[in-house]
Amino acid sequence: MMKISKYIHSCLLFELEGHKLLFDPGNFTFADGSVTPEMFAEVDSIVVTHIHPDHLDIDNLKQIVSLSHATIYTNMEVGTAIQKAGLHYSLIEEGIYTVGPFKLQAIPVRHEPLLDSPIPQMTGFIINDKVLHPVDSMEDKLTEYQGIELLLLVTMAPFANELRIAGFGDKLKPKKILPVHDGFAKPFFVKSRFQNYARHFAKTGIEFIEIYEPGDSITV
Repeated sequence: MMKISKYIHSCLLFELEGHKLLFDPGNFTFADGSVTPEMFAEVDSIVVTHIHPDHLDIDNLKQIVSLSHATIYTNMEVGTAIQKAGLHYSLIEEGIYTVGPFKLQAIPVRHEPLLDSPIPQMTGFIINDKVLHPVDSMEDKLTEYQGIELLLLVTMAPFANELRIAGFGDKLKPKKILPVHDGFAKPFFVKSRFQNYARHFAKTGIEFIEIYEPGDSITV
């Protein structure tokens, strides 16, 4: 079984057969001090999906790598930026890659439109044929993965409203949803929105997993 732990916003730790794979340790994860780079001192691999600071915090990434000696996997845009900061990386942009016990199917995905901001290069993933991580994309092309076991779903963002978000989940019809991209909201608001999503998706038999505290985990 694959264990997935959430560490605020879009920072996720996947664990399988002793290998620890960390996704997107961004600045929201470390903002209030409840999560620190030292907590990731034993990670083996790190994936960064795109260059936005809520997914890529170069200073904290450097600390994690100095502690863990983890390999960073990312796309060319992120790679170019972190290389300037003295970090090395392995390129992952499209296709099937093996990282320890993880099969990563990398998919180029388009970030949802943003106000007065360029669209970054962004890489989504299918992880071990079980988990769809579309990152900050709700492209129609992703509906080809309809019925997947677990969808990592943006639940609040400046680029989307709940109708768009829920509609994307409805189209994909995953068995379960793990909410992400909520690290800028206060706990009482996060809880109310998660409860709302849970009620909505329950109507069609989709389990929306309410997960709140840093380090809380699920298995798939």
